[in-house]
Amino acid sequence: MIIRTPADLGALIRDRRSHLGMDQASLAKSVGTSRKWLIEVEKGKPTAQIGLILRTLRVLKISLSDSQQAAGTVATLHTSEPIDIGSIIDTLKRPKKWTS
Repeated sequence: MIIRTPADLGALIRDRRSHLGMDQASLAKSVGTSRKWLIEVEKGKPTAQIGLILRTLRVLKISLSDSQQAAGTVATLHTSEPIDIGSIIDTLKRPKKWTS
């Protein structure tokens, strides 16, 4: 699975949580955050704190590793499926666009 957006990362977290048979409340408690925060992350919240995201991945036993690919550097899951962590970080750094 290639992670290019916060929504992709949220889907990965939701899918792994479900695969492990965890509900949102128990994962949030294990991470040390609120269920509301987890709901927002699973929906693709672009401004989630990276520290909490990394803690969530650790609780779900998802590890990231850096490997060189033809398209550039990507982070990979322990399942060897590439995650573009650079794009995730770039998306989180972009200023929010406000619409009225």
